[in-house]
Amino acid sequence: MNFVDYSVTQILALCRIPSPSGFTSMVTDYLVKELQALGFEPKKSNKGSITACLGGEGEALVLAAHVDTLGLMVRSIKSSGRLRFTKIGGYPENNIENENVTIHTRDGKTYGGTVYINGPAAHVYRDSGTAKRDDSSMEIVLDEMVKTAEDTRKLGISAGDFVSLDARTILTDSGFIKSRHLDDKASAGVLLGLASMVKEGKLELKRKVTILFTTYEEVGHGASSGFPSDTVEMISVDMGAVGEDLETDEYKVSICAKDSGGPYDYDVTTELIRIAKEQKLDYAVDIYPFYGSDVERALAAGYDIKFGLIGPGVFASHGYERTHRKGVENTLLLLSHYIGSPKD
Repeated sequence: MNFVDYSVTQILALCRIPSPSGFTSMVTDYLVKELQALGFEPKKSNKGSITACLGGEGEALVLAAHVDTLGLMVRSIKSSGRLRFTKIGGYPENNIENENVTIHTRDGKTYGGTVYINGPAAHVYRDSGTAKRDDSSMEIVLDEMVKTAEDTRKLGISAGDFVSLDARTILTDSGFIKSRHLDDKASAGVLLGLASMVKEGKLELKRKVTILFTTYEEVGHGASSGFPSDTVEMISVDMGAVGEDLETDEYKVSICAKDSGGPYDYDVTTELIRIAKEQKLDYAVDIYPFYGSDVERALAAGYDIKFGLIGPGVFASHGYERTHRKGVENTLLLLSHYIGSPKD
């Protein structure tokens, strides 16, 4: 098995499953089935996180990736039958303008729609290009023949319904993965790749390793609970930030030395850098100016653990994102050498 190809295949599959924070059962059900097929025994926490012990003995390490994503909820139904929305997660509204969406009702129905600014027609509205974008100036236009609020209510749509964004997932011939929600489904695919290496006997673990998939990271409490009590170290496997004065790009594994929550553990970060150098990986060490991770949620909850953060470089974070197969490969290689001894 080519484990990079397997990871990429999983990334594509995960990105196509709707999972805004709070509405993640479809993606966690998928993870449970995939992990069981690999021969592991996944467990689901009360709030929906998934853990699977890969095996090994000694100091317990958790590798955490989140599978919840940005999204929307219906805030109210307007007199026109269109929907006012509230955001799930932090992102600028212009990142979802003209995006197709799916409304998920509480009774299991789905309806399509599109996010528009109020008055989008350039031939009619002089300020369509300059008007402020926020939840009061934008709306969801349903792909249904509705003209009143009552028309929309008859469909079963109501305030509090979840709205997922069209991921538009593409794998190019040149190896680029373009999709919404690569934050953090790119890294979730990498963790499944690690699990497959263990399953196939291609990775001998040198310590106890558990993989954790959290479901509330985008709203601030993903890894605050739901992982083994004997954990002494956690690494968030999340997206590497790409931008001005950062060395990371879509082809590298990014090692974060500090984000907005402060510096990461010196010894963990130094060891990750040492391995990246030793294995001649394409990597970068960066500081992310506006970023928080699952590790910080665990620390805030009072866990006494060592901690680090790595991930494949992801361009245009919290928008229509992009990474590359090489970034996935370098992340998989760094993790496999950190937790064990890969075999040819």
